[in-house]
Amino acid sequence: MRKPWVVGVLLAGVLLGGCGDPASAPEEPAPTAPGAPAATHQRAPASAAAPGPERKRAPTVLYLGDSLAMEGQRVLGQELRRELKARYTGAPYSGTTLCDYLEDTAERSLVPAADKAAALVRRLRPDVVVLQFWGNSWGYTPCMDGITYDKAPARYFSRYDADARRLTEQIAAAGGGKRPRIVWVSQGPDPITPERVRRVNAVYEKRAAASGDLVADAGKAVSPATDRYAWTQYLPCTAYERGRPGLCTQPGRDRTALHRDDDYLHFCLAPTTSTPKPCPVRSPGILRIAREVTKTVRQAAR
Repeated sequence: MRKPWVVGVLLAGVLLGGCGDPASAPEEPAPTAPGAPAATHQRAPASAAAPGPERKRAPTVLYLGDSLAMEGQRVLGQELRRELKARYTGAPYSGTTLCDYLEDTAERSLVPAADKAAALVRRLRPDVVVLQFWGNSWGYTPCMDGITYDKAPARYFSRYDADARRLTEQIAAAGGGKRPRIVWVSQGPDPITPERVRRVNAVYEKRAAASGDLVADAGKAVSPATDRYAWTQYLPCTAYERGRPGLCTQPGRDRTALHRDDDYLHFCLAPTTSTPKPCPVRSPGILRIAREVTKTVRQAAR
């Protein structure tokens, strides 16, 4: 059941710390080993069968993003390995936006130099870079220079578009003769500022079209079939979810939960913690997003 939006607004300061609320103390980024990307690095197990003449090399995939990527990184890695035998590295940082992964933001960034997008591309030589960002609109990260959606929407979108272009250019330059394909992940509905998310997704579509990259419309997988930008806490169960225990959370009503009652943004059905980490419980929204991203990565890796 939907909660009154007055309550939702009051809770925003508590719930959005992972994606950009300036009223919240910055979360600690994922622990980083010296010289290694944050979060997870997972390789596909070696196949016992000899590769046939038509077998393609498993793609190498790099996943960057904010708290939505942080909570979903483990599930995406599992899907990429299962479907594509991918070599996978996840390096998300909660509270970030595009500028945090630019190499020239330095001390104003929540991402350390070793885990900047270009630095990871040079080190890992990925075939595909997946970028999932909600669009930090609250001035949470210093590299946004205080530009927020509510106070200066025109400046916010102009800056976001410019950062998308610069990040694309830095990733391409770091790839050298082996430019990785970028997959931009579109975002699901926002009940507070629905038009903002629509325009953020338009930035991703514009950038992908200009650079020969792709958009994974993962946000559609967590939206009602009748309205792509209408927020909902529940959706009808899919056949895939009905066939797997725990994924259709309310089988008697043939519907599954996307969000907790106290968190309209994140898709993890476990409570948000002060230390960012992958979601520890089965969460249908996270899986829906990961499956859609995996389909687009398959297309990008062809």
